[in-house]
Amino acid sequence: MTELSTPLHTTHVAAGAVMTDFAGWQMPLRFTGDRAEHEAVRTRAGLFDLSHMAQIEVHGPQAAQALDAALISAVSRLTPGRARYTMLVTADGGILDDLIVYRLTEDEFLVIANAANRDTVLDQLTVRSAAHQVGIVDRTTTRALIALQGPRAAAVLSSLTDADLTELRYYASMSVEVAGIPVLLARTGYTGEDGFELSASAVSAVDLWQSLLDAGQDAGVIACGLASRDSLRLEAGMPLYGNELTSQITPYDVGMNRLVHLDREFVGQEALAARADQPARHHLVALQGAGRRAARAGYPVYLSGQQIGEVTSGILSPTLGYPIALTRLDRQLPAETDVTVDVRGTPTPMTVTSTPFYRRPQ
Repeated sequence: MTELSTPLHTTHVAAGAVMTDFAGWQMPLRFTGDRAEHEAVRTRAGLFDLSHMAQIEVHGPQAAQALDAALISAVSRLTPGRARYTMLVTADGGILDDLIVYRLTEDEFLVIANAANRDTVLDQLTVRSAAHQVGIVDRTTTRALIALQGPRAAAVLSSLTDADLTELRYYASMSVEVAGIPVLLARTGYTGEDGFELSASAVSAVDLWQSLLDAGQDAGVIACGLASRDSLRLEAGMPLYGNELTSQITPYDVGMNRLVHLDREFVGQEALAARADQPARHHLVALQGAGRRAARAGYPVYLSGQQIGEVTSGILSPTLGYPIALTRLDRQLPAETDVTVDVRGTPTPMTVTSTPFYRRPQ
């Protein structure tokens, strides 16, 4: 398969980024160091290239009905300018992808999906909307997606736009100009910090990226890679497709019951309705430990000597200073329950806690 590059690839290489293959794309893993980039986002702001994420336009007089039939949430209930986190599931209720849907106008939507699931989401939206008057266009390679995340993000961005960012709520979007470049600006993110995601034409990506870096220089804004994005999202307790979410897992198995709107027909509705009042087969459980030994994905979790599941994501938290992990267990456990994780052959105690592990200061 041909490896893809974002419009910012040359810029990243020139900046000395360590590049890696991710879902068929050449992406920056890090620019300076994982911890430095993580701390920049927590204390100042960081700039991320997310142009590998799928950007799929859904438009037409029945666009809302088509998406309602395809997704587990009723996006037709969104007002223009608002967004919703939702999922695409199989007929059996297994998660094919988690995504964000932005309602731009009455009959125009933007779907942001995971890079690895781009073809699946595009194909399924096309098939599931066949009975509706709708157009579906993959804009991924003609658009760029850049995220500015951190406590200083709003101040930096305000210097480049006339838009009143105080009016832009969480999970809302607006069409504005940033540094003279037309963008779809959304107050969304994957870091647990206040921040923004900017969708712009691919040909404007380099200018937009550089303008944001230049405007944020005095504020300490730096370019960040995928490694810090992963540690930030885990501290925020946000699931990752392929780790916490898979086609073998339903929304109920990860505590996402609130996303499932059963009062309408959609692919997977019957299966999820049948399971709505049944015990979940799996449980997404958060753990925290002591010391410096991180529990990594795949490590088994034990309770009283019996294996009850495994770690799906785990790190030594840069912000908190102790190990944290998300796990898939066969039972729900009360907070403060002590379990053991096999960390490379060493039984390591951890304790059930709640997410998010880290919550930004208000």
